[in-house]
Parts: sequence; structure tokens; C-alpha cells
Amino acid sequence: MITPNMHYCDLKDSYLFFNIAKKTKAYLEEHPGTHLYRMGIGDVSLPLCDAVIKALHEAVDDQASPERFHGYMPEPGAPFLRTTIAEYYRKRGIDLADDEVFVSSGASDELGDILDLFDRGGSSLVIEPAYPAYVDANVMAGRKVVHLASGKENGFLPDPSDDAKADLLYICSPNNPTGAVFNREQLKRWVDFANENGSVILFDAAYEAFIEEDHLPRSIMEIEGAKKCAIEICSFSKTAGFTGTRLGYTIIPKDLVRNGMCFNDMWVRNRTTKTNGVSYIIQKGGAAVFTEEGQKQIRANIRFYKENAKILTDALDSLGIWYTGGKNAPYIWMKCPNGMGSWEFFDYLLHEIQVVGTPGEGFGACGEGFFRFSTFGNREDTIEAAKRLKKLLG
Repeated sequence: MITPNMHYCDLKDSYLFFNIAKKTKAYLEEHPGTHLYRMGIGDVSLPLCDAVIKALHEAVDDQASPERFHGYMPEPGAPFLRTTIAEYYRKRGIDLADDEVFVSSGASDELGDILDLFDRGGSSLVIEPAYPAYVDANVMAGRKVVHLASGKENGFLPDPSDDAKADLLYICSPNNPTGAVFNREQLKRWVDFANENGSVILFDAAYEAFIEEDHLPRSIMEIEGAKKCAIEICSFSKTAGFTGTRLGYTIIPKDLVRNGMCFNDMWVRNRTTKTNGVSYIIQKGGAAVFTEEGQKQIRANIRFYKENAKILTDALDSLGIWYTGGKNAPYIWMKCPNGMGSWEFFDYLLHEIQVVGTPGEGFGACGEGFFRFSTFGNREDTIEAAKRLKKLLG
């Protein structure tokens, strides 16, 4: 008889967003026709920009032409897109070779797949509150998970310590769920810590395009020493609205070596074994993001989401409620009022004003008592949700 992966028994019974969907479904069944103001949504609400749509149409037409048809793409990514992404980094002063860029079907896929590079008997550090998939992917792989708590006292941006020693170090900046962003000095301490201990940082840069302050790094590769200890995983989903088309990329420097093994070479071997690459059509659309017109258009979309953030943070400011995020990130992380627990606050907002957010406890134990709002919703719902919050909590 085949033996299943028994590590699945160690997973929590249900996923955070499954629980939210279950509660909202039950509410709507009891209150049919009610409109919910979904401020917990992690999906974008604006369509793909015109430059991307044009490129996608052109790529589809290419597939109808014998001269321009493309079948299988190179597993690590089409050369035109790898070069385009590397140039995006080089323009920002980061010396990156084209073949240090790997095109993926999205950051979520890559965050799980990348564990293939590391011994399953090792350990992974997760700074909590954290995106739940970090923990779950490691549990599924049978890896030990070390939880490093952060909180209001350090702005949810902890420094490394002896309690933080692990083989893999997960860092997400701008952070999901807190919206907090590490500055250069803080990231340098983590890079030095990783190099001193032989660890590897998995740097989730899915929200880098939301950073607007020059003193905040958008890539860990901006930090001296990072190429010897870090892998960066990025996404087109929130940057350019590719949640439904699925595209991302991973940076693995050739200088990242452990026990004489080069992780860049290992990932080439992995991808050529386990994937057939991302479709030509989607990669052509991705390349359009980096054109002058594409950059102009995606920045306009990001400004829209930041205006949503200001509507919500203005409401919280007027109520005197503590929060972080909302400026350099699309998430707002607020302290639940009146000592409420995070699920208690979720139920309170749902039943009293029909506003849906995300309970902080779902991102780890130290998220209890906090709540996440997303700024990816539509404008009308965001305005109405802010009004309802002010009336309920004022």
C-alpha cells in the first residue's frame, strides 16, 4: 500500500481565506441580496493596462502565423523577457546578468517550488505575521518551521537574533499582511546575519512597485552581500494586474553557493526537469510592462490603489486607530479597537456594517488583535466602507 505524505496531517484544518469565504457565504444566505464591501480582497480590481493587452493580442496573432509561431519556450524563460527584467534591475543600479533571472508562472508557485533546492531536514524561519503559504509549504515538505514574532513595538520589522537562526529566512518587504517595509540598514542586518550563519534569504518582493520613498530598497539585491545569501521572488500580479494571467520571476545570483553547489545551476536543472516554461503569449504581455508606456500605465493603476489606501487611512486617522502600511504597500494593518480579537472584529464588521477584511490571527499567533484591509477594491466600495467604519467606530 502506498504511503501518503503524512506531513499533511500537520497542517491546520482549514485555510484562512476558506474560513472567510465560509463566514461571508453564511451571512449572505441569511441576508440575501445584501451587498458586502470587500476590503479583504487580495485580487486586483483594475484590468490589465492597454500596453499589455496590445502585446497579448499581437502574441496571439503570432501563434496564427507559421513564420512567427512559438511552441515550447525555454524553461528558465524567454530570452527577450529575461533580458528585459535584468535591464529593469540594471537601470536601478543593480548589476544583474540575464541568466540570473528565471521566469515563473507566479510568485505563489515559486515560493513552494523553490524548496526543492534545500534539504528537507533543514529549518525555515518565518517572521510573523506572515503570508500563510510560507508555513504551509514548509510543513508539507516536512521542514522544521521557526516562528519569529514581531509586533507594534518594532513596527512589525524585527531584527535578527539568536532565536532567528535557521537555514532559510523568509522576508517579505513590503510586507503582506502588515504593509511594513524594511529600510536599508534593517535589511543589511539580515543580510549580514545570513552570511554569518550560512543561511539563505527567500525575499518576497511581490509588492516592490508600491514603494514610493527613495530611501527604502525595492530589491534585496540593492544590499551589499545579498548576492551571496539571497534569492528574490517577484510577481506581476499586484504590479501589473496579472492575477488571472499568472507571471512572475525569480532572481538567483550565481554567487549564491553552499557546499560547493551553485543554486543558479541547480535551478536551471530543476526547471528543465519539472516545467515546460511559461507560454509565449503571457511572456510577451509581461515584457510590455517594462516599456515606457507600460510603466506609465501600471504606475497610474498603482496610484489608484494608493488613493484607496488614503481613503481608508484618513478614516482610521480620524478615529485615532493605530495602523501601519498603506503608503508603500497595498495593505493596511490596524489595531482592533476596544481590545477586540481579530475574528471577533471580523464578525462585528460583517454583521454591523457589511465590511469584510482579514483577521490578523490568520497570519500567525502574533496577528491576534490586528486586522488587515486591502486597497485593491473598487473606489465606490472603498469610500462607502470608510464612511461605515467612521460611523460605527466613531
